[in-house]
Amino acid sequence: MAVKIRLRAQGSVRRATYRVVATDSRSPRDGKYIEMLGWYNPLAQGELRVQMKPDRLQYWLDNGAEFSDKVESLMEVAAPSVLENLRTKAQKKRVKEAKKRRGK
Repeated sequence: MAVKIRLRAQGSVRRATYRVVATDSRSPRDGKYIEMLGWYNPLAQGELRVQMKPDRLQYWLDNGAEFSDKVESLMEVAAPSVLENLRTKAQKKRVKEAKKRRGK
């Protein structure tokens, strides 16, 4: 099962809000999900616009979950530490692979 972190639509027409959820990648956009990780309200202002649970985001990312582009941009605002940890791990992995290619 591939886990994906993405937005799930809520609310009504023209007043949509979204939940940030961990879900099976095969399930439909508004279908069942494994865990709610936060929410996003595009109509709100300031801190009320987006909220996430950084500890749970980190847990799912450590277990191989992938996230959508929109969730990544929301993480820059709501959970920058998680995104920084992810980028640091990716950079370390690239350095390790480069050393391996060079034969060191």
